[in-house]
Amino acid sequence: MGEVCKEKRDKTWLCVTWQVCNLFMSLFFALAAYVQINDPDAGIWMVGYGVPAVLVALIGLKPQVTETLPWRRVADLHVMISSAVIAMLGWALYKERVTQIFHQEEGREFSGLMLTAVWLLLCRHSGRGSVGMLRVSTAVAITVFPFVAWLYYHINKELRSNWPEHCKTAI
Repeated sequence: MGEVCKEKRDKTWLCVTWQVCNLFMSLFFALAAYVQINDPDAGIWMVGYGVPAVLVALIGLKPQVTETLPWRRVADLHVMISSAVIAMLGWALYKERVTQIFHQEEGREFSGLMLTAVWLLLCRHSGRGSVGMLRVSTAVAITVFPFVAWLYYHINKELRSNWPEHCKTAI
């Protein structure tokens, strides 16, 4: 399929799809950071979603950025810290026997951080060669899910009825 989007004239549809997915995920992560403004512990979560938003936006603009040392170090650090927080939140959800995780704030943050970590791992070394059909197909599926889920929850008032007040007024 060619090299990774090295020149504008050589872009394949896979490369363009990959970049568009990254721009949409950057937008989603930026929105996730924004809705934290009225949360009691907003700073932690704004960093948790803001860092991936910037990293992923860079891929959308210049896919080879994943091969630079600063990008890799920041992404690796974020995945490492997120993994620890995901484990703690997951354990808390397991101990409380929560089955509907989107109804609990810990469950929503668990899911959001899991999404950032999975996405950053999917992006790792994507600037090395052609992105490939498997990576792009996975990216499209992952990109569609959070937007559809968010839209569904914000349209369905019954699902939001148990949310804390600061979650109901974010967007």
